[in-house]
Formats: sequence, C-alpha cells, structure tokens
Amino acid sequence: MLSLASSAPLAFAPVAPVRAPAARAAAPVMETIADLEAMAPKLNPLVGYFNPLGLGEDTMSGPGYSSEGVIGYLRHSEIKHGRIAMAAFVGFIVQSNGIHFPWATSFSGLTYADIAANAAPAAQWDALPTAAKVQILLVIGLLEFWGESSTALAAAGQKHYWMGGKPGFYPSFEPFRKNFGHPVLDLFDPFGLSKNASPERKQKGLLAEINNGRLAMIGIMGFMAAASVEGSVPALSGLIAHYDGECMAPFSSTDTSLPLVSEMLSFPKLDSPAKLFPYN
Repeated sequence: MLSLASSAPLAFAPVAPVRAPAARAAAPVMETIADLEAMAPKLNPLVGYFNPLGLGEDTMSGPGYSSEGVIGYLRHSEIKHGRIAMAAFVGFIVQSNGIHFPWATSFSGLTYADIAANAAPAAQWDALPTAAKVQILLVIGLLEFWGESSTALAAAGQKHYWMGGKPGFYPSFEPFRKNFGHPVLDLFDPFGLSKNASPERKQKGLLAEINNGRLAMIGIMGFMAAASVEGSVPALSGLIAHYDGECMAPFSSTDTSLPLVSEMLSFPKLDSPAKLFPYN
C-alpha cells in the first residue's frame, strides 16, 4: 500500500484533459398562436396577424394532432418555400438576361449557350435533356430526405420541426464529410457567417428572411403569370419573354420517354378558363 508521502506527488501529476459532455438534442420549444401573434407585427405592422383559415388554432382534433406541431410545420414550410422562391427569383432574372456558363453541359456537346438561346427561363428548362432533369430532381429529393431525416437532425442536436425543432433548420453534411470528404460546404450558412452572431442579430435576420421570402414568392409567381398570360401583370408587360408551355409541369413534350408524361401533358393548360370550363 502506498503511504501518504509517496502518493502525494501523484496529486500534481499531469492528467488527461477532461472531455466536454456530448452535445444533447435541444429541448423542444413548441411555438404557439400567441408566438405568431407576437411575431406578426414585427414582420408587417400594417397587416399584423392574419390567419383567416384558422390553421393551428385548435380547430381540429384527432390522434397525433397537435396545434403546436401544425404551427411548426407551417413555419418551416414558409421559410423553406421563401428560400426556394428567392433562388428562383434571382435565377429567373439571370436566365432572362442570357447569362450562362461558358462551357458544355455534358459530353453530348450541348452547351449552356444553346439552352440560353431560348428567351424564356421555363423554355430553357424544357431544353435540358431528360437525363439532366431527372438528375436534378433526384438531387433535390436527396436533399429533402436529408433535411427531414431524424438521424441527421439528432446529429446536429435538433428535433424535427413537428416535435419542437427549429423551423427552417437544415442539418450539416458533416456526417458525410467524415466518411467521404464531400460535400465540402453545408447547404445552410456554408461560410459560417452567422455562426457567432448575437441572438438579437439572428432574430433580426430571421424576420428579414421571412419578409424577403414572402416578397420573392409573390415575385416569382408574377414572373410566371406574365410569361404565360400576356397582360396579366401590367407592370411586366413587354419585359418577360412569353412561354407557351406549362410553368408548373416538371416535364415537357421532350420528355415523353418517361412514364406518364404523355398523360400529364394531356391536361388543359391553366392559361385559359375556356379550356378548363368548356361548357360555361
């Protein structure tokens, strides 16, 4: 047995650094109608809280139904759609002005200049090869799957937005980077610009993002309407190239090799009430 004298120096011996406890999932913070009512004037003091359909206001009940879960879903959906609309709005302007990459799209020899020769952005999408469209939609599907994955969210210390997770949160690709080295950048805040921002600045940025997203959703719908129906948006008359296809359809007549595309194209186009209601 060691004496006290012989063991005393051990008290000053270097020890291994103490590891920080593993990050735990964030505690659920379920937003309520009261939270939405408090946020609404900050977003638009003139309109304020406006919910004519009463979504999330305890107007429904049933197994698994939660007013807070519905609010989380709606909040997440608005932020996500706003981000997509902002990208679409900028992309529509870029494509309308003939800006494109200077190289070929693939080994087939098709170039981005060939695609940009179509004035309407929606027509440029139609000009893509079917395989390219399928690849793009597949990547979008994988990104959607990763964003909804409980495993990915748990690894980031978050819960699903239905369960009190942060609306608009998108998990990091770090688990992939550890094994494959890619993707190099994350989809959300790839350069870490808001990582060390104060809570006040983050809150201000969130409000700005929601408002910009709402405006972008209105803007991209205006662009699509002006392209499909001449004169539908007077402020854009003569500024948007006309498009004869269906803006809401992911595939066109060039993609009939895919299943059900021919049947999809047989539906009436939404630019003429007479086509939808021929018996009026």
